Amino acid sequence: MPFLGIGLSSAIALFFIFHAIRTQQDRYWICIIFMVPFLGSLIYFAAICLPKLRSTPVGYQIETKLRKTQDPERELYEAQKKYEASQTSTTRINLGKALVDNNRADEALTYYQQALTGNNATSPDILLQYAYALFMDHQYTKAKETLNFLREKNPNYSSDESHLLYARVLVSLNEREQAKKELETLISYFPSLEAISFYLQTLIGWNQIDKANHVLLIIEHRLSYLPKHTKRLNAQWIKNIEQSKQKLNQLSKGVN
Repeated sequence: MPFLGIGLSSAIALFFIFHAIRTQQDRYWICIIFMVPFLGSLIYFAAICLPKLRSTPVGYQIETKLRKTQDPERELYEAQKKYEASQTSTTRINLGKALVDNNRADEALTYYQQALTGNNATSPDILLQYAYALFMDHQYTKAKETLNFLREKNPNYSSDESHLLYARVLVSLNEREQAKKELETLISYFPSLEAISFYLQTLIGWNQIDKANHVLLIIEHRLSYLPKHTKRLNAQWIKNIEQSKQKLNQLSKGVN
């Protein structure tokens, strides 16, 4: 087993040495990696590779997930500090979002309500976040009312996110016909794997097997044309789709 560790460390070191040569880094990096392979590789990755990786969408997502894994309440702590220092609409909204992200949507509602005053009373972006907090707190009827108010006061506001949230609220309220209409409209112009994955899960939950199989064919057709980097960005939804496919296959066998 020790030999396996040494071999892996050497392979990683060689990778970064070749990277340093190919990208024309200063020669001292090669010396550092060569002298202390494991530690040198870590230092090289942190100093050279990570800053460039952060500038890519995939890198940003990786960094965000790592940061939340290491310190899941860091953003909440920082948002609370800023709110305590200055109670503005911005700090209230940021604190509300941080609370929702930490599964404390019930506490977030007060801050959104405070932010939805004065000139911000009909702000579509704040109303959308507030509606999402209500949804996460299982207040589906109030979430629907908030989204209807958003649409009424901002008729020209266009947001795929709000459209999907509205559909999710309708599904939670078991308003099937309207929810189906919303979802079919949404996926017709918004080729989001999140939206179509949710539609597939919803159809399975409603036991509409034939329609779910039809939607699955559309999904698989779309996936066949997606480039690798797009698949990486949508890994969670692709995983959900695969799970839905397995469940759908089991249900289809039961029907037959």
